[in-house]
Amino acid sequence: MSYTVGTYLAERLSQIGLKHHFAVAGDYNLVLLDQLLLNKDCEQVYCCNELNCGFSAEGYARANGAAAAVVTFNVGAFSALNAIGGAYAENLPVILISGAPNSNDYGSGHILHHTIGVPDYGYQLEIAKKLTCAAVSITSAEDAPEKIDHAIRTALREKKPAYIEISCNISAQPCAAPGPISAVLDAQPSNKETLKAAVAAVADFIEKHEKPAILIGSRLRAAGAEDAAIKLADALGCVVATMAAAKSFFPEDHPGYVGTYWGSASTPGVNDIFNWTDSILALAPIFNDYSTEGWTAWPKGPNVAVLDKNITKLHGYSFDNLHLKELLEALAEHFKNKPKKDATLTQYKRVHTGTSSETVGSGDDKLTRADIQHTLQTLVTPETTILGETGDSWFNVVRTKLPKGARVEFEMQWGHIGWSVPAAFGYAVGAPERRTILMVGDGSFQLTAQEVAQMTRRKLPVIIFLINNAGYTIEVEIHDGPYNNIKNWDYAAVVNAFNAEDGKGIGLRATTAGELADAVKVALDNKEGPTLIECVIPRDDCTSELISWGRHVATANARPPAK
Repeated sequence: MSYTVGTYLAERLSQIGLKHHFAVAGDYNLVLLDQLLLNKDCEQVYCCNELNCGFSAEGYARANGAAAAVVTFNVGAFSALNAIGGAYAENLPVILISGAPNSNDYGSGHILHHTIGVPDYGYQLEIAKKLTCAAVSITSAEDAPEKIDHAIRTALREKKPAYIEISCNISAQPCAAPGPISAVLDAQPSNKETLKAAVAAVADFIEKHEKPAILIGSRLRAAGAEDAAIKLADALGCVVATMAAAKSFFPEDHPGYVGTYWGSASTPGVNDIFNWTDSILALAPIFNDYSTEGWTAWPKGPNVAVLDKNITKLHGYSFDNLHLKELLEALAEHFKNKPKKDATLTQYKRVHTGTSSETVGSGDDKLTRADIQHTLQTLVTPETTILGETGDSWFNVVRTKLPKGARVEFEMQWGHIGWSVPAAFGYAVGAPERRTILMVGDGSFQLTAQEVAQMTRRKLPVIIFLINNAGYTIEVEIHDGPYNNIKNWDYAAVVNAFNAEDGKGIGLRATTAGELADAVKVALDNKEGPTLIECVIPRDDCTSELISWGRHVATANARPPAK
């Protein structure tokens, strides 16, 4: 079989497990899109704009392990690079592929359309280098295979996005056939001596403390260490909590699991037990101003060991060039037959009295946030994935108890409002066997609502809870002002507009508890498209966690300049 640059790329995408790639057409990528279409094992999925294309690919990567998005030069790629920044922050290997000017135009002095009006077109590549782990420009077919392989290999190894730029006249040019995919996928093991030394140091750290606790961070998935963390938790017998962005990365039915650690926004009892513990094993955490409640709940110091994706740091030690999965498995083996370090779990069970339930309405009772959260809880199965948008949706989803197998997806590091709508679309494309539920606020929805049209186009039965509380509630709790008010939409009618003549999406509106219950029944029956339920609640009806968290973040933002 003969290959072109485009079909070579398509073959590699298929070989790394992609059944789909996302695209927005533009004149610099049209021939490339034609070439990609020749590969029937990797379907082309279209998006409404390039920002949504990038976020759709990001959501797909959460479901499938990796993803690809194809856009045009400058006007397309610059929009997509916003989402690629998110993929970098969230540790997701999204391959951004951009069409580029004809190879003959480089160095010619030509001013081209879709550029900023200068004859040097290299600035997009330079920007991409800042947002990816590998960025390449392909202006000759001969160099294409090695550059494509380098970008894909680096993205998969680092769990970060990569960038491939292909001149528009090169995509259909013949090139060498791809070699074995093992050359791209081959991962190097940890350095044996470093691993041995790290195991000894961390084991000594654990043995010297009587009350250890495990804190699960959001890079655990990128490290491929979720199962290994369970093994360590089994061996130690101590309490285990997840950071908010890592919810569902550790099974909530595990006997050691106690909930979410998030300062004053923690699951009841969790903050107390973490204040009581004498040591913390933080597994692949991201400690930022959001996850630490404005730096008020930041575990650090000599009694905290940070075991990250490729580096481990604890008091007096730093080890790199090792894989977290291998380190956790070795530690689990070390402690497997030793006495349990279960003092924290014993204390937690002694003092924790359970969580109080909220009052929920029925019938004609006005709809409340508690009603929505309760309804969400009733829908969660082991085959459910919930995507929670930035805002009070975070805290409602964190409150939700997950059966084993259920998943939660947040974008807490990048925190781009509107992320969740295209991400839910991409996730549903990548995992059609799962029930995809989206929790999104009205303000966030307005940024990227168009991708509901693509859910309709592909008949994806995504259930969307749109919380209409008349503005940006998360910003209200951080710092209020008239800029947090938005123009109200008839959200149910938006879905009907997307349907046009052939769509089967459904838009509903709930103002009472009974209307919400009826709407959910309709949503569960609709298998031919998305169902959006506009949930109208008062502006000030939010979780207590959001209020507390917002106060701490606002305080951190308002710190005076250092003298």
